[in-house]
Amino acid sequence: MKVPLWRVAFARSGDKGDTANVGLIAFTESVYPFLVDNVTADKVKQHFKDICRGSVDRYELPNLRALNFLLHESLGGGGTVSLMLDAQGKTFSAALLRMEVDVPEELVHEADEVSGWSERLE
Repeated sequence: MKVPLWRVAFARSGDKGDTANVGLIAFTESVYPFLVDNVTADKVKQHFKDICRGSVDRYELPNLRALNFLLHESLGGGGTVSLMLDAQGKTFSAALLRMEVDVPEELVHEADEVSGWSERLE
């Protein structure tokens, strides 16, 4: 199923200077390996191509079922000097969750049960 990431994960974001920091956390243990295999630094870079001018680094945090992305040169110089509307990168998590991925149907349904989406989407 082609679905946005918000169906199988949640996210948080912030900043360190001109680098946005985005954490993507799987709703379930079985979704995490899927994220590792399918949400790469290159795909995230492509998703943020109009915003991120630098490289994207990805760090795996299996004990948290999470991936952490650093989007370098994406905040217009950082919070104290940027004229961007979101100079601290707080909306980057919502933007990443809009990225669509092909997820096995059983993982989507499992995540929907855990997240409560199954009740809201009916």
